[in-house]
Amino acid sequence: MGEQALSKTDKPEIDVNRRQVLGCMCVLGFSLPGMNEANAQDVALMLPPQVNDLIAYAYGDNAGKPVSAADLELESKQIFAFALDPASGMMRNGTRMNQLLLIRLDPAALAPATAARSANGLVAYSGVCSHTGCDVTDWNAEFKRFQCPCHESQFDPGNGAKVVGGPAPWQLAALPLKEIDGQLAVAGEFEGRLGFLQPGLSPFGI
Repeated sequence: MGEQALSKTDKPEIDVNRRQVLGCMCVLGFSLPGMNEANAQDVALMLPPQVNDLIAYAYGDNAGKPVSAADLELESKQIFAFALDPASGMMRNGTRMNQLLLIRLDPAALAPATAARSANGLVAYSGVCSHTGCDVTDWNAEFKRFQCPCHESQFDPGNGAKVVGGPAPWQLAALPLKEIDGQLAVAGEFEGRLGFLQPGLSPFGI
């Protein structure tokens, strides 16, 4: 989809994953033993979702509130969320790479791999488009697809958020979910590639 024609010099690629972030944490931990509590908290905000973190609303009146498994209506527009550390009550919102899309779909309509990562039809994906880093805010209700408002890339949430239209070079990374006492929680680390190919090409990107 044009990725081969782009040189790394002309079109820098941004790709963030859990090991990279944890590696930064290790460096900071060993090089700054006197790091104060405020700095430690800032670094912790950058950590990717951790197993048993709760899923919390990202924005609006409910920002920071854990999402109940019964909150979302079937096939309604996706919401934005972040992982939340249940011990500290801190949302891991220090980077847009942690931003999630959350939606409820018919469990019977999910692809097998997607169903295995879901919690009663609820699925979560990276909320950052893999093309230029825009927020994937739109929902195509007719075809049940996420749609990026910048260049109209479309992703199928029922089948691993695979690209089904537009210039996005790869699918959205998926976050496995589970339920803990009726609340949504993280069941594993991101699966797939985080990040985006061409930063800074739109007012919505970075």
